[in-house]
Amino acid sequence: MGSEVQYILESKRLVWLVAVVFAVIIMFQYFEFPYGDVASSMFTVGRVHPSLSHANQTKASAESPKSSDNITMFDVSNHTKPVDTLSKGNNIGVENHIPSNGSTASPPLSSPASLTAPTTVDNTAVSPTTALDNDTSKPEVNGPSSDPVFNKPVTSENRPAVLAGESPVKKVPRVKTVHERQIGDIVTLSDMHDILRHNRASVRSMKPLRSSMVDQQLLDAKLQIENAPILNRNDRALYPPLYRNVSKFKRSYELMENILKVYVYKEGEKPIFHQPQAVLSGIYASEGWFMKHMKENKHFVTKNLQEAHLFYLPFSSRTLEEKLYVTGSGSRDNLVQHLKDYIQLIAGRYDSWNRTGGSDHFLVACHDWATDETRKSMNSCIRALCNSDVGKEHFELGKDVSLAETYVRSPQNPLRELGGKPPSQRSTLAFFAGQMHGDVRPILLQHWENKDPDMKIFRKLPKSKGNKNYINYMKTSKYCICAKGYEVNSPRVVEAIFHECVPVIISDNFVPPFFEILNWESFAVFVQEKDIPNLKNILLAISNRRYMVMQHRVKKVQQHFLWHNKPVKYDIFHMILHSIWYNRVFRVDPIS
Repeated sequence: MGSEVQYILESKRLVWLVAVVFAVIIMFQYFEFPYGDVASSMFTVGRVHPSLSHANQTKASAESPKSSDNITMFDVSNHTKPVDTLSKGNNIGVENHIPSNGSTASPPLSSPASLTAPTTVDNTAVSPTTALDNDTSKPEVNGPSSDPVFNKPVTSENRPAVLAGESPVKKVPRVKTVHERQIGDIVTLSDMHDILRHNRASVRSMKPLRSSMVDQQLLDAKLQIENAPILNRNDRALYPPLYRNVSKFKRSYELMENILKVYVYKEGEKPIFHQPQAVLSGIYASEGWFMKHMKENKHFVTKNLQEAHLFYLPFSSRTLEEKLYVTGSGSRDNLVQHLKDYIQLIAGRYDSWNRTGGSDHFLVACHDWATDETRKSMNSCIRALCNSDVGKEHFELGKDVSLAETYVRSPQNPLRELGGKPPSQRSTLAFFAGQMHGDVRPILLQHWENKDPDMKIFRKLPKSKGNKNYINYMKTSKYCICAKGYEVNSPRVVEAIFHECVPVIISDNFVPPFFEILNWESFAVFVQEKDIPNLKNILLAISNRRYMVMQHRVKKVQQHFLWHNKPVKYDIFHMILHSIWYNRVFRVDPIS
């Protein structure tokens, strides 16, 4: 009898012990401790994450992406990249992908191994005028994406009321991406193509609080661009090899001309805001010239908030630094705060910012610091930036726009000294001259200053009237070296094009201007910083035939990098605006 009682007591203790353990497990599961799904780990059948489709799960496991501050990138280490090939076929504007067996390949034009080989063939690169102009490019791929929800309400139809002490800027969720990974030390041009293609397919801007007529117009424009008619061969205004897809660009540009409306905010005190005259010369001139043309424009600018597709924040990053930075302080906090206060002002007066979280707003800034200064309060905006560093500066491909840094010497005549010698009269193989900014230029001079008569590599040249010495070298050199300074950008890229010299870009992680539109591999050379000791061999490996093609294309692309006193079709003003428009169109959310 006593043994039976003891057995019953022990059984009860065991039951209580099991109940306590189970209760602890349930408690862990309820409060979602950071050690995973405790309950499900006890069973053999795991749970499928509801946010990923079967296809996305498979893709994620293959690519192992990670996140880094809204920058999205494929793990390209698992991608097979075919060698540079020539395009077959004659259909201008039709994109074709190379089959895995490489069946479309034909013998490539000679090019150095260090040049980035594109991974797809774009038949838009077939020239209507010369048999030499067969080239490769990497067209964009656009696809479905997740739709992040922006669901903070506003308090009125046009101008939201702001409670005392409350920030008028609505806290919005970060733009979500499907696959992300950390950016590596060096992002090659081929990697950038992959990032852009992926971001087009997986990232969207903030979903609007309310649908609007302009949202539907943007969606209609996107559909028309994606189904753009093949470019007519009689169209001589655009040279197909220069573009990722000339037909898409042509259609997108036409739509921009026909429907785009931009609202320019009146708020902001001069000279930081609304005073372009302060920055019409020098290396930061792009932001001044754009502001000047945008504010004077009668075609794109609207005073009706309801019909605007884009909203311009008209400030100068150069003037911001000149007026507010305390020399020697080492702190830019007051500059950042000044822009934050400006956004607070805009958000407090207008519903337009809060409707989209600022994703249909844009800024144009060329100072090196602008990337960092705008990263917090203006990161949701489309940022046209000269400092387009996709590695460390949080430049976001597919949203942000690489702004061409242009050195304007004469605001009265920005086209002064345009052009250069024909190829037969370019006796110098490569030229560079400049101050020893950053860590790349000293290495360039260490290996090439006074080392080879074909390589004219100098420190800053002595001053001469009108800077003739520097300009003459650019006009008479085959290749112009565009080595980064403190940051990835350099005005030499546009200077080289201006003087019809093939640019050689030595700047890891630099996103070249209008990257989403132009096929840069067709007219420029990209050399990694580590390959500077081998620079001459890289250039000599480019055949004379290939050089002639590239130099011809530099002359053709020149129209996109010129400032005019009055804007003209396809010039740099319109190209900047188009890239902003284009990125906005391809990030718009479907209306639910």
